[in-house]
Amino acid sequence: MSLFEERKQQLTDRYENLIDRRNEKAPFGNGVYNRYKYPVLTAEHAPLIWKYDFNPDTNPYFSERIGVNGVFNPGAIQLNGKYYLVARVEGMDRKSFFAVAESDNGVDGFRFWDRPVVLPETDEPDTNVYDMRVVQHEDGWIYGLFCTERKDPNAPHGDLSSAVAQCGIARTKDLIAWERLADLKTPSQQQRNVVLHPEFVEGKYAFYTRPQDGFIDTGSGGGIGWGLSECIENAVIDKEIIIDERFYHTIKEVKNGQGPAPIKTDRGWLHIAHGVRNTAAGLRYVLYAFLSDLEKPYEVTHRPGGYLIAPEGEERVGDVSNVVFCNGVIATAEGDVYIYYASSDTRVHVAGTSVDRLLDYVLNTPEDAMRSFASVEQRIGLIDRNLSL
Repeated sequence: MSLFEERKQQLTDRYENLIDRRNEKAPFGNGVYNRYKYPVLTAEHAPLIWKYDFNPDTNPYFSERIGVNGVFNPGAIQLNGKYYLVARVEGMDRKSFFAVAESDNGVDGFRFWDRPVVLPETDEPDTNVYDMRVVQHEDGWIYGLFCTERKDPNAPHGDLSSAVAQCGIARTKDLIAWERLADLKTPSQQQRNVVLHPEFVEGKYAFYTRPQDGFIDTGSGGGIGWGLSECIENAVIDKEIIIDERFYHTIKEVKNGQGPAPIKTDRGWLHIAHGVRNTAAGLRYVLYAFLSDLEKPYEVTHRPGGYLIAPEGEERVGDVSNVVFCNGVIATAEGDVYIYYASSDTRVHVAGTSVDRLLDYVLNTPEDAMRSFASVEQRIGLIDRNLSL
């Protein structure tokens, strides 16, 4: 057997063993959700045909030609009983693209389709696209809202890092063929983490936004926004209101943004979002949850204090360390919920829970007391109630 054939066989066996590996719940959990032992998507899940030249004449050593750096921040949807992740795949050249991975059960066996998503460009081509939220809207389309990044044309000469982020919009019926629509227009200079609400509100398309003054810094951006547009083909939001604010000395002090589209329940819309605070080691991203009114999704009714998921163990290490981020969740007809979250811009994990458990969490977890003294009073109240039982 030639070196080419030997390496090809070894790598193929390793790849198939990875795909076939069964996942299992991590022990204990916190009663709200269960982590799973293994990541569901990593750079190693990228098919060999994406990375290697299979022609022995041009690749005698079966060497990697176009590498994959990470797989993270996927949108998620369930169709015809199968689970699909529209993942952000980042090449070693820093360019991200979208690719669909499919599973029968939502916790393991995710296999990428042979070809990545071909996302049409607008008249102003994107330099980079990433973090797609996938939403089954009541108008019958599946929409993908993502960040489209382009170099800032007003950056000083020699500044090669300043960028402009906006919300790109595409739609599909099958996750294969995508129609690109015009980018969302809002009053904000920068937009990231924009999410489409799955139902019409006041007969209009409704969006969760995250207004920012700069590409990285939120500036005067106050938190998770809300706005309406008459149409989706050329979506325009004339007015944004803030529905979930940032607060000093909390998990969402620096930034916060809507994760996936909210889950509709009989008690309201269940939201998963990310919050960012600054530390001596840099920014720390965590996930949190809240509930909004069923008829008025822009009115938040319950805000549990603290985070829902924070990075643990190996999740804390990666290209951008100490980060968990979620823009994909699947709620099944049976009431099960799968939260797909990425760790440190490197890999994708899943946490399993249910609508009932998440509702119990948001309805019965106290809000942030906002001060150390009040936090101690809150905790002593819990202790006293427990000791009296």
